[in-house]
Amino acid sequence: MTDALALSRIEAFKPLPPEALAQLAALGRKRTFRPGTVLMRQGEPSDSVYAILNGLVRVERFHPALTEALVLAELGAGELVGEMGVLDGAPRSATVTAIVDTESVELSASTLASSLLRYPEATALLLRTFSRRLRSADELAEQICRGFPSSAFP
Repeated sequence: MTDALALSRIEAFKPLPPEALAQLAALGRKRTFRPGTVLMRQGEPSDSVYAILNGLVRVERFHPALTEALVLAELGAGELVGEMGVLDGAPRSATVTAIVDTESVELSASTLASSLLRYPEATALLLRTFSRRLRSADELAEQICRGFPSSAFP
């Protein structure tokens, strides 16, 4: 399967015409990650996104008050990861680690931005994905808070 065809399976890229997908594939960098390999670390600069073609990654957030990392999500083929920091310019909000052999295309922030400017319908889908992930994180926070006494929160 060509990288352009594989990118067409990424939700945010589905509205892109074949020539735009071919350009993304040409500008992207194919990356393969072995299990346990970190794609991005919480706190690092957000300079790229990864379009997951095959495999599975775990998204975790670390906090000094927690003894273990908080697992936010597991993402697989057809998903984009790293978009949050690229969209807002802030450092990475989570660490992403390959769970199994994972194949991806890394796209620079500028490559993604130029595509989103040319194809606003892709922007809408990316924002929908972003919103879905924020809602999921909110639900996770609610579940965690239910496990603490109300006096734990000032």
